[in-house]
Amino acid sequence: MRTVDGMSSTIRLRAAALVRSSGGPRYAVALAVDALGTGLLRPFLLLYGLAVLRLSAPVTGTAMTVGVVAGLACMPALGAWLDRGARSSAVAASMLVRVAGVVLLLVAPPGGAALFAVAALFLGVGNQAWPAAHAALVATVSEGRERDAALAAGRALRNAGLGVGALLATACLAGGASALRLLAAATGVAYLVAAALARSVRVEAPPAAGRAAAGGPAPRLGTLLAANAVYVFCLNVPEIALPLVLVTQLHASPVWSAAVFVANTVLVVTLQVPVTVALARLPRRTALALGGLVLAVSYLGFLAAGGLGHGWAAPAVAAVSVVCTVGEIVYAGTATALVTELAPAHAPGRALASFQLSTGAGLAVSPAVITALAPHGPAALWGTLAAGTLLAAGAVARPGADRPRGPRVPGATAGPGASGVSPARSRAVAARTR
Repeated sequence: MRTVDGMSSTIRLRAAALVRSSGGPRYAVALAVDALGTGLLRPFLLLYGLAVLRLSAPVTGTAMTVGVVAGLACMPALGAWLDRGARSSAVAASMLVRVAGVVLLLVAPPGGAALFAVAALFLGVGNQAWPAAHAALVATVSEGRERDAALAAGRALRNAGLGVGALLATACLAGGASALRLLAAATGVAYLVAAALARSVRVEAPPAAGRAAAGGPAPRLGTLLAANAVYVFCLNVPEIALPLVLVTQLHASPVWSAAVFVANTVLVVTLQVPVTVALARLPRRTALALGGLVLAVSYLGFLAAGGLGHGWAAPAVAAVSVVCTVGEIVYAGTATALVTELAPAHAPGRALASFQLSTGAGLAVSPAVITALAPHGPAALWGTLAAGTLLAAGAVARPGADRPRGPRVPGATAGPGASGVSPARSRAVAARTR
């Protein structure tokens, strides 16, 4: 019995340490509330424009696209703000700007295309700003491989919140336009609560880092950013590529697409932290290249599975999707951590903002690329994705690619000083314990 109790205590201690390195209990609650609210509305924003505001599909889709592009355009300004020391305030701002977007959705009358467009813009800015601001905060309060695990835990928690929110919203959709308005209102409240919790953590970078940022050069991460824009296609495989192939090419039941999406979410939630911790044995660059290799193998697996006979193709595609999800987990658990490792101490914000810019660009173009390749056959789709990902993995693995110049972010390797705890982390911990 003592052995079991000891194991339980160890697990609790590790969980508590992971929460602390992720920003603290209040910040973890803020992430969960924010993700839950996002899951309630974001998958159904197009439906809101169509069913509640009675806009046409082209107008609604164009407004949403403009919102995403505007969010990407704001990334350089966010990077500069982060390099001046903003952390919890930047996270809270990314949530508050989405509150403004939700309010505009609620007050927009039927046919209010202009208000919907501005609402989509605010939501797009907040959605694009949050990942970089969150990564900068975690990099400030944790270091080394502990930071990798903290970033992985944040992703797992966010995916869980998004999934729960989407399930709740799906159950409410039978209520029609009134239910969609209620979901939007609940989303706004969730964003407001999350912003208050995030701001209360009061984490900022040391003033010295902020002063150094003013005159320092921007980080050079061209190889990694270009590779990331290709890697990120994997995030749209379960949502776009596989449903397209399963339904239109293999003529399988839509149930298979739903099963693949649910399995992807469950695997990310359960395996993101363990896999990221296990990868700590490898250099981050090697692990990221390995993730690209796994993704490329899965794409070739989809190509082979699609050629199986009737009745076998859909189950085979679903089985290969597990391999693709593992590649996604390796990529997501390594890429942001590698950016924080390579970023110079004077410009972590600009490095993370540039990384999010490449991520957003890849996510924006991937649906168009996937849907353009699919009509030309499985070889064109999966062969192109596999070749592109292998090239990206090779570029990442190349020795000397994006070699950092000057000091790195404090705590990126071994922590400074005998204690191994960066000044930024000491200040953040002190702020949380006041």
